[in-house]
Amino acid sequence: MHTKFDESGRFADPSVLILTSLAESPKHGYAIMTDVAEFSGVAMEPGTLYGALARLERQGWITPMATEVRRRPYQITAAGRSVLAQQLQSMREIARVGQARTRPARPASA
Repeated sequence: MHTKFDESGRFADPSVLILTSLAESPKHGYAIMTDVAEFSGVAMEPGTLYGALARLERQGWITPMATEVRRRPYQITAAGRSVLAQQLQSMREIARVGQARTRPARPASA
């Protein structure tokens, strides 16, 4: 299955986590890292976070807001919400197929 994600390379997990965090509300970097850790158990390093934020901004999937006391919050764009919804749907399909393929095989009826 090829999607519009192909043009930007592999859609990395940090991007999905960041978009998921921002889908709730705008947040600055530290708040994104804290939120991601709370809902996913993933401890994102600052280098990973800020590299992903720069890529997401270049794609037009997030936008920075006015700086607040040395912190720059980001918000998800309509395009970012659409991409996130598509990516989550793809992940649901992958999970469905993976779960079906990992179920124990039933013995054949005689």
